Amino acid sequence: MVKITEVEKHSRASRHFIKAGDVLVSVNGHEIDDVLDYRFRMTAEKVELLINHGGRQRRVRIRKPEDETEIGLCFETPLMDDKHSCRNKCIFCFIDQNPGGMRESVYFKDDDSRLSFLHGNYITMTNLSEHEIDRIIEMHISPVNISVHTTNPELRCRMMNNRFAGKTLDYLKRFADAGIRICAQVVLCRAINDGEELDRTMKDLTEFIPALDSCSVVPAGLTKHREGLYPLTLFSPEESAAVVRQVTAFGDECEKKFGQRIFYASDEFYVRGGLPLPDEDFYGDFSQLEDGVGMLTLFGADARRRLEDLSECGEVPDFGVSGRRVTVVTGAAAYDEITAVSRMAESCCPGLSVNVMKIRNDFFGETVTVSGLLTGTDIAAQVIEAKTAGTELGEVLFFPRNALRAEGDLFLDNTTPEMLSERIGIPAMTSGPDGDKFICDILGI
Repeated sequence: MVKITEVEKHSRASRHFIKAGDVLVSVNGHEIDDVLDYRFRMTAEKVELLINHGGRQRRVRIRKPEDETEIGLCFETPLMDDKHSCRNKCIFCFIDQNPGGMRESVYFKDDDSRLSFLHGNYITMTNLSEHEIDRIIEMHISPVNISVHTTNPELRCRMMNNRFAGKTLDYLKRFADAGIRICAQVVLCRAINDGEELDRTMKDLTEFIPALDSCSVVPAGLTKHREGLYPLTLFSPEESAAVVRQVTAFGDECEKKFGQRIFYASDEFYVRGGLPLPDEDFYGDFSQLEDGVGMLTLFGADARRRLEDLSECGEVPDFGVSGRRVTVVTGAAAYDEITAVSRMAESCCPGLSVNVMKIRNDFFGETVTVSGLLTGTDIAAQVIEAKTAGTELGEVLFFPRNALRAEGDLFLDNTTPEMLSERIGIPAMTSGPDGDKFICDILGI
């Protein structure tokens, strides 16, 4: 049962006199507990809603186009109940490494299958009840994004500090047998689940092909705030390159045997290992893009295509003698690709000057190099330092869009783009995340 907080005017629900404060009990006889229940049951052409109004129940019958789930009802939260928090104490958990003073939401550890389906979040499966597993299968919720980390049951229990973590690996087979697509993730910890253990994990996961869509292998993120936590260390450049070779070789075998690469090392391993990024064809449909797999390759390719399109259409801007100067800030991981794309833009567009700045992550520590974890404080401090030293910032400063929360108003350290603009003395605007938009932003089109 879920409480209705608002009913949109002139909607189907309002025409059937459903009111804010009413409680939705069931749809077509199926009890409604959350957004997945609601969306799945509302796809029918004819729906019968059981509504509780002030302690009295009444039935509301609505006819609508099939698969149209919106009838004008609004609920307290997008999930229609509370998020499910994580029960594990993983040795590599990034949230445990967060310093104080950040926006409140970043301290919440979610492990919610509904967010996996709706937003692509990864789940460990340790939070799933039998009811939830049955519901995923019945509703054919696909893909399911799963943090596997290792297929060694004992090692998985140790890595997650959860005695049930090994047993829940059995759910992979149940999902695969039901035809549920699986996107897997392995967070690789040095001297823990790498080497032979990684070989075992990749080999074991091939048993779930074709349900296994893809698997990313990403390094554990380590901040400078690890006091009292499990002693993990970074992969060296040589070790990072070895991980790339190991995962690529296994992917090569999968491509020969199954027609798909399946396994991919994240961009961060390539950057740390000093290796060139693969081309677009290597990544197939980029199914692990949100996990940092192929992101830099796709960014560069999209940017180059946009410049080529502008050239072919004769729409390349010529900023002439007056010129256009902008500053772009980014994390260390994306710096080389951002710089290469910016230089290409300069060569195509007369009068354009792009100053690319690599921002050191003082907030989390220099070992954190991804742009999405930059803070407004670090950006401001280092831009002001460069400005004081004589660097011309130009008309506008661009920073990565993914450094802000989804609403686009706050950095992780609770600073705002407006605060950043005020501190550095020029407008600070988001850019990206794709290469196409980045080119348009720096060109001002």
